[in-house]
Amino acid sequence: MSQKKSMPELERKSVDEFKQSEKIPVVVVLDDVRSMNNVGSVFRTADSFLVSEICLCGYTPTPPHRDIQKTALGATETVAWKHFGTTLQAVEELKQKGYHVFSVEQVHGSTMLNELQIEPGTKYALVFGNEVNGVHNEVIAISDGVIEIPQLGSKHSLNISVSAGIVLWEFSKKYLTAVT
Repeated sequence: MSQKKSMPELERKSVDEFKQSEKIPVVVVLDDVRSMNNVGSVFRTADSFLVSEICLCGYTPTPPHRDIQKTALGATETVAWKHFGTTLQAVEELKQKGYHVFSVEQVHGSTMLNELQIEPGTKYALVFGNEVNGVHNEVIAISDGVIEIPQLGSKHSLNISVSAGIVLWEFSKKYLTAVT
């Protein structure tokens, strides 16, 4: 019978250790995401993969709020975040700072996530869209590219927090492979 490890034995980073840790060069941009639970889940996932920052855009809810905290489980205290009036403002600022911006969406000419190549030393911003309408077309138009998650079933639609988990996992794997 295996014994469950206690929390201190899991060697989790403290809030201060997290803030001082080297982050992967990825910023998550949430484009009019309406669900506080989805926002909290993205914070928690961003914490797991040492994401640099989250940009909350438009009417995307911002911390502090108990419904965000319920799924974030404290990640709003570790992951840096900013609010922008529009996603276009966030993307334009990120591009000025040298980020390569990719929207995560299903469009003609998209790059399948498993085929995406990342460059060591390059900073990336990943735009995730509204639960119903996806990423705004004007944001897609100014993105450097569009990433699509390959899907095999009949729905071809994933919850935004699930999409963020899949894409951030793939980016973190590719980043760690590229730098080692």
